[in-house]
Amino acid sequence: MLLLACAGMSAAKIKQDDPLEAGRHAYESSEYSRAVQILQSAAAKEPQNAEIQLLLTKSYYEMQDHDAAIASAEKAVALDPRNSIYHEWLGRAYGDKAEHTGMFSALSLAKKTHKEFEEAVRLDEKNFSAQQALIEFDCSAPGMAGGGEDKARPLIERLSALDAAEGHYAAGNCRRQKKDFIVADAEFAKALESKPKSPDLIYDIGDYAMKRSEAERLIAVADAGEKVAPGDPRGKFYRAVGLILRKEKAEEAERLLREYLKNAPVRNGYPRLSVTHEWLGKLFEEQNQKKAAENEYQEAVKLDPKNKAAREGLKRTAKN
Repeated sequence: MLLLACAGMSAAKIKQDDPLEAGRHAYESSEYSRAVQILQSAAAKEPQNAEIQLLLTKSYYEMQDHDAAIASAEKAVALDPRNSIYHEWLGRAYGDKAEHTGMFSALSLAKKTHKEFEEAVRLDEKNFSAQQALIEFDCSAPGMAGGGEDKARPLIERLSALDAAEGHYAAGNCRRQKKDFIVADAEFAKALESKPKSPDLIYDIGDYAMKRSEAERLIAVADAGEKVAPGDPRGKFYRAVGLILRKEKAEEAERLLREYLKNAPVRNGYPRLSVTHEWLGKLFEEQNQKKAAENEYQEAVKLDPKNKAAREGLKRTAKN
C-alpha cells in the first residue's frame, strides 16, 4: 500500500512539474481557459516548444478565439515548418475564422486554409485527417476559394490506395457536401465494412446517420467505434440513439445517454450535451412521460437556446 501511495505521489509530482502535461490534462477535461493559462505560462518559459503552441491552438479553437488560435498555430509552424500536424491545425484555425467573418476576409482565409491543408498532406500523405480536411474543402468550396470537386477526385483515389476505409469515407463525405445522399449512404456503408481505424471518422458517420434517423447504421457505428476505441464515450451516445429510433430497450438507452453526459468532453467532434438531453426528452416523450421529457427539453434549451428540436419538444410537452 505504501509503495502504491508513493507511486501515486510521484506521478502527481511529475504532472505538476510538467506544464505541457498539466495543460493537456486541463484540455482533456474540457477546461480550456485553465489550459490556456497553464500553457501561456509554459510558452513564456519554453518559447521554442512547438507542442505547447499546438495545444494552445486546440484550446483556443474550442473557445472560438479565432485570432489567438491562428497566432498559436502560426508560431508552431514557424518553429517546425516540416510538421504536417502543425500545418493541418493552422488550416483548421484559418477555416474556422473564415466561417465567422465577412465575405472578403473569408475568401482570403479560405485560400490560406487550402494552402495549409495541401502542405500538411504534402509533408505526410498518411496524415489522414489532413487528407480528409483537404478533400472536404475541395468538395465544398468554390473554385475562386481554391476548391473544386475535380481537385478532390484524384485525392480520393490516392487516399483509397492508402486506406480503403478512409477512401470510402472521403467519397461519401464529398457526396454529402453535394447532397447526393444515395451515393453517400453507399460509400459510408463501405467505409464501415472496411474496418476503419479512426474513431473520429466512424463517429462522423454516426452524426450523419443520426440526422437521417438511420437506426441500423447507428448501431453499426457504435459496434465499430467500440472495437477501435473502447473508452470513447461516443459509442454509448450513438448506440442509445439507435435504440431510441428502434423503440426498444428504453432503460438501456437512458443509461447510455446518462453515462455519456457524465463522461463526454465538451469538444468539437463530440455530440453536444444539449443534443444528448434532447434525445432523453424524445425517449421520455415516446414513453408518454411528459414531465420527464419537459425537464430534459428544458435542460437542452438552457445549454443551447438555438436547439430548435428541443424548443419544439418543450412546446409539445409544456402544453400537457
